[in-house]
This record gives sequence, C-alpha cells and structure tokens, in this order.
Amino acid sequence: MTSTVFDASAPAARTSSDFEAEVVVVERRDEADGVVGVELALPGGSDLPSWTPGAHIDVELPGGLTRQYSLCGDPADTSRWRIGVLREIDGRGGSRWIAEELTVGTSLRIRGPRNNFPLHPAARYVFVAGGIGITPLVPMVRAAEAAGADWVLHYGGRTRASMAFLGELAGYGDRVRVHPQDETGLLDLDAILGAPAEGTLVYCCGPTALLDVVAERCREWPAGSLHVERFTAAPAVVDGEDTGFEVVCERSGLTVAVPPELSILEAVENAGVNVLSSCTEGICGTCETPVLEGEPDHRDSLLTEDERAANDTMMICVSRCRGARLVLDL
Repeated sequence: MTSTVFDASAPAARTSSDFEAEVVVVERRDEADGVVGVELALPGGSDLPSWTPGAHIDVELPGGLTRQYSLCGDPADTSRWRIGVLREIDGRGGSRWIAEELTVGTSLRIRGPRNNFPLHPAARYVFVAGGIGITPLVPMVRAAEAAGADWVLHYGGRTRASMAFLGELAGYGDRVRVHPQDETGLLDLDAILGAPAEGTLVYCCGPTALLDVVAERCREWPAGSLHVERFTAAPAVVDGEDTGFEVVCERSGLTVAVPPELSILEAVENAGVNVLSSCTEGICGTCETPVLEGEPDHRDSLLTEDERAANDTMMICVSRCRGARLVLDL
C-alpha cells in the first residue's frame, strides 16, 4: 500500500504553543530497565492542548533544571500527556530525580507543546530508533498506521529488557523490527538504508553515533529524505574566532552590544529583554527568534539547510552574526 499520510497541500512544519501550566502526575510506571513512563494531566481535568507526532514539552524540575521530553502517547487523547524518561547515570540530575523521586500526585510546571520534528507527507516511511529515541516515533507509527501508509520501524537497543514500549509496538506485527544488540548486534544500516527509495522519508532519533551513521547512509538519498531529532547538539562549524556585534531589539527599542564571550541570549537578557529559553544548546527551539535584518551565523542543530538559507529566523542561544549588526523581533 502506498498512500499519502497527510494532505500534501498542507505540509507539516515546526509548531509551538505558548501554553504554560502546572500539571500533576497521574500515573508513572517502569516501561523498561531504566525507563520511566510518566502521564501528566491538568489538576481540574480540563483538556490539554492538541499536539502532533514529534512534539515535545519543557518540564521544569527541582534545582532550576528544565528538560525537554517527547510526547509519546496518543495525540487524540487530550486528557493527559505521556512522556518516557531514561535514567541517565552520568546526566545532570533531571532524569535521576524523575526516576527516584517523582511520585503520583507531584505537580510539575510545563511549557509547550513544541514540534521541531514534524511528520511530513510521504508515501512510505522508514523509522529508525535507538534506545530512548523511540519516544517521538511511537506516535509517528501510530499516525502512519492509521492513515494506511506503508512503513517500517527498526528499533535498536542494548537489550530487550532495556527497550521501552515493546508490548505496545508488538501490535503492529512485522512492521516493527526489534534489534537488541546482545541478540542481533548493531542495526544493519547498510541493509536498512543502502538503497535510496523515491517517495520514502527516513525518521531517526537516538544517540549521536546512530544519527551520524544514518546521515552518512542517506547521503545518496533524494534531498529532504532524512529527518532527525538530536538529544545533544551537533558540533558547530565555526569560521575563525568569534567577534562582537550589535543586536537591535526592534520591539523593545534597545540596541545591545554582544561581545565575543556572550551569546545573543545572554546579552539581551543582561539588558533586560525577557526571552523564553531552555536547552541553551540550539536543539529545543524555545528561543527561536525572527530575523528582520542582517545575516545570522547559524550554529544550531535544528534548522534545515533551506531554513538557514532563508535567514529569517535563528536560535539566539548559540547562533551569532556574520556581520556587524542584526535586527531581531525582540
């Protein structure tokens, strides 16, 4: 079967919501070794905002931490949101707190949803997940299946016991290919992606090493075939040393000097301009800002090549200026 998932006249795009609220944990359970599933709802039982596959939310945690987690439940269920959290032994404490301290009834402040990894129209999909990278792909395969699309999911992990949502995914039959490393070795990406396929989109989420190899295998695929979501920022390509420049905050009526040692985000916040931000690594999209004049030096891990070339938006937590002046909608 080769049908189109969504109306091609209205392609998916990055979306963001201004919704911010206190939610309560209504359920938590172990989804796999080291992976906790958490379901969130509004205290009064009102509906949460709608979302689309690939979306994530910002979750504020104790100690001033803010973390992004993909929504991995059913978009049709507006009564609650589900996230999956991997306990990272070497992390900065957020996932450890969720794994060890978070209980049913706990209140959390959230923002979103924001979608930087939208599911675009296609006749066929190849989904590739590594470990906790399965979370944004669970609602994607649900959408592909519901629309009657042709799709396959290749899901790799260290062991079967460490791989979340296997029971849920088992209902899709042989469309889901499970590859525990201790049983079958690493994902055979040459076999999975070796032959470019017209009309097929590849969606991948997982550790950096997986994303890098998938990107290499997709070099011969048609432009725009590969879509990835990163947990950590890709190394930025920097030409020479950073220099200072001016940022004109059009709405605030301020002109701010950005020295080499500060990001735009830091400089404008120091000047009293309030900007929403979260990851400060150029991967979450919270600080995305329209560019009115000037040429950004894009250093994020989010914008596509076409979006970078358009130069009409930028992530001010990491990106800089190629000239002496930027005018931003701040």
